[in-house]
Amino acid sequence: MYAITDLAPRQALRPSRGLIPTPDGEQLYFEDMGHGPTLLFVHGWTMNTEFWERQTADLVRQGHRCVAYDQRGCGRSSPAVAGHDLDGLADDLATVIERLGLDRVTLVAHSMAACQVARYLSRHGVARVAGTVLVAGTAPGLFPDPASRTEPLAAQVTMLMADRPAFVAAMAEPFFAPEQVSPHLVAWGTGLVLRATLHAAIEHTRTNINADVRADMAAFTCPTLIVHGSADQSCPLEQSAELAHAMIPNSELLVYEGASHALPLTRSDRLSADIARFVRG
Repeated sequence: MYAITDLAPRQALRPSRGLIPTPDGEQLYFEDMGHGPTLLFVHGWTMNTEFWERQTADLVRQGHRCVAYDQRGCGRSSPAVAGHDLDGLADDLATVIERLGLDRVTLVAHSMAACQVARYLSRHGVARVAGTVLVAGTAPGLFPDPASRTEPLAAQVTMLMADRPAFVAAMAEPFFAPEQVSPHLVAWGTGLVLRATLHAAIEHTRTNINADVRADMAAFTCPTLIVHGSADQSCPLEQSAELAHAMIPNSELLVYEGASHALPLTRSDRLSADIARFVRG
């Protein structure tokens, strides 16, 4: 078991991993690697820090400090009864930034975490943020019409309760499609998802479907890179990245032709290079 770390903002020897206590008594597992310009990786629906392992390995070797953490209820963070809504997840992100003393940090968010970052910026501002990278992000929200949310939410919660492994396996197909990947990568990715608690999976599903951050998008006043796959079936380009690009002044949109929602796994070399270029400015 990892001990809760006493995290001084400017400690000379920082821990490489540990648990960060939140104001409501939860514990967020984090990993902190490398030295240089700082990147903080925020995973999406029920994943964890390992989802980013290729990017963090690449970018540490290129001279960056890479921090990643498990959302509450996911991976090695503590199970949580509450705090899975966007406000709670945004406040967890603020806690990680504050407890690790991060400054001039670039936030790299995948999928639902793009909405989380939008809410973080609107609640906590950009004082500590150098830039944001939205990777296959769902912002400003996949279901802008509240009436369209009821049916998919009820169906997904029912399937999660009935047979979560089968539901996750079914979700893997549009997550990776149309790209061809090994069955081993699919099994590894679904394994990450199943390490979250069932409660977290259900609550994050509610958050993902109900997310509407149109009012928060004005808070993106820092440089922003938007990366999206043209063939993303989980989060279609025209319903997300193109709208975000139009709403964030001076943002840069990169479309990876033929890439899926899983592009951090399937296009990892290019994504790492594009993040490094963005950080260099």
